[in-house]
Amino acid sequence: MRELFDIPRDVAYFNCAYVSPLMKSVRSAIEAGLQSEVHPWVITPDHFFDPPDRLRRGFARLIGAGAADIALIPSASYGIATAAANITLKRGQSILLLEDEYPSNVYTWKRLAEDQGGIVRFVARPGDGDWTSAILEALDGDVGLASLAHNHWMDGALVDLERIGNALRKQNALLVVDASQSLGAMPFDVTRIQPDFLVTSGYKWMHCPYSISFLYAAPRHHNGRPIEENPMNRRDSRAFARLADYVDAYDPGAVRYDVGERANFTLLPGAIAAVEQLLDWTPEWIQSELRAKNARVAAIGQEMGLKVLPEERRAGHFLGLVFPDGVPDSTAARLAAEKIFVSVRGRSVRVTPHLYNDEEDLERLIAALKSL
Repeated sequence: MRELFDIPRDVAYFNCAYVSPLMKSVRSAIEAGLQSEVHPWVITPDHFFDPPDRLRRGFARLIGAGAADIALIPSASYGIATAAANITLKRGQSILLLEDEYPSNVYTWKRLAEDQGGIVRFVARPGDGDWTSAILEALDGDVGLASLAHNHWMDGALVDLERIGNALRKQNALLVVDASQSLGAMPFDVTRIQPDFLVTSGYKWMHCPYSISFLYAAPRHHNGRPIEENPMNRRDSRAFARLADYVDAYDPGAVRYDVGERANFTLLPGAIAAVEQLLDWTPEWIQSELRAKNARVAAIGQEMGLKVLPEERRAGHFLGLVFPDGVPDSTAARLAAEKIFVSVRGRSVRVTPHLYNDEEDLERLIAALKSL
């Protein structure tokens, strides 16, 4: 699939977890959208509603939800803030997070705990990489909410959200999922996992333009309060001539949580192109392809003395290569000088390929790792 991306032959990009390169089709859609803002007389009232609804339907198909369950947001942190604005904890209840969690999934919960008299607790990183068992052991009766990823952003360690979701519901606790490092590259089924809220940024594994993100709200949360008010999420808002006839009622479903200016005439067409390409590929197929690429790198890394999580405990699209004595200084910069791009996160070199990586890329990465 390399020809679908504008990646020079001398670039080996293994950093999709950082920022995904946009596909050529996405760029073309963005350029067409930009032209509509150059000539705004072509923008009709339908442009404020039809493209957002098309994107909403596409994302819903990706996770097995209904279009009414989806809101369009600018960032994962916006989605987490929306979830927190519609959650009430009992005083003394705990919010469970993973150790070394990404900050967007921490700061909001610290504020909520402070405001409602709760406690933020971090599940310690398990030595064997079995986050699921560690989380289940931490689920005492005081936990009111767990906000978790499908896989850890540093090394791809898996979390069995279906098992954890079942355990949380047994004690009437809530589940919020930040799927920014998995959705698009790994299957996700809301009917099985049943989160209360799910958020994902779009600029990583979804291949969307930066600042296009998504929120899923379970139907039981459709009557909540958005963190901002705008006219486009109110009933009868298509009637532009009557916008001054103020309406208290929202459109039905999670659309009430949409960000203002959701119709982003330039970027939204690119997001639609990206999501529809993912639906064509399917996350199941993407996962199998990326798992095969990472399995090869993992095997050679282990031969060199690097440590990796067992395959059954890490997401196939993610690989953390742990250097026993710590990652050598300036590793990412040294590789970048050879136009090989990875991230260093904690004690790991994070390798996150996609369908644009081919045999030549893999050989260059493996040779560079050996040189380290």
